[in-house]
Amino acid sequence: MKEKIAVAFSGGLDTSFCVKYLTKEKNFDVHSVFVNTGSFTDQQVKDIEQKAYSLGVSQHQTIDVSETYYSRCIRYLIFGNMLRNKTYPMSVSSERIFQAMAVANYAAKNGIEYIAHGSTGAGNDQVRFELIFNIMVPEIQVLAPIRELQLSREEETD
Repeated sequence: MKEKIAVAFSGGLDTSFCVKYLTKEKNFDVHSVFVNTGSFTDQQVKDIEQKAYSLGVSQHQTIDVSETYYSRCIRYLIFGNMLRNKTYPMSVSSERIFQAMAVANYAAKNGIEYIAHGSTGAGNDQVRFELIFNIMVPEIQVLAPIRELQLSREEETD
């Protein structure tokens, strides 16, 4: 029986590569988990699900955290006019925390042995994802194929 892995899935290049790599090269039973924080239309959500299945996932789950994300985070950033360097909304970094929490909860509830994300070694998203995973589900091993394989975007596309 294949081991199960939940991939924090956006449908972009990095997470799409992860699904193919983990399915074909590592022989995992891949579950994609797309976390909608509120900026996607119904059609975009359907397109992401279709893409996940076309890449070979056995299960896809969309989790809508938009209300929680707004009530527990975004409204405070808006009220405080929180901008990085006085121009960049701080919502992007906080969004990763809510996405990671939703993926961790999904993995815990579904007997998932591994979690993967598509963050590279270049930014802070990897830290945000892995910090939450290690706090919420320390028994689940975390994989970061893009970082671990040190792939360029050209290599991922190939």
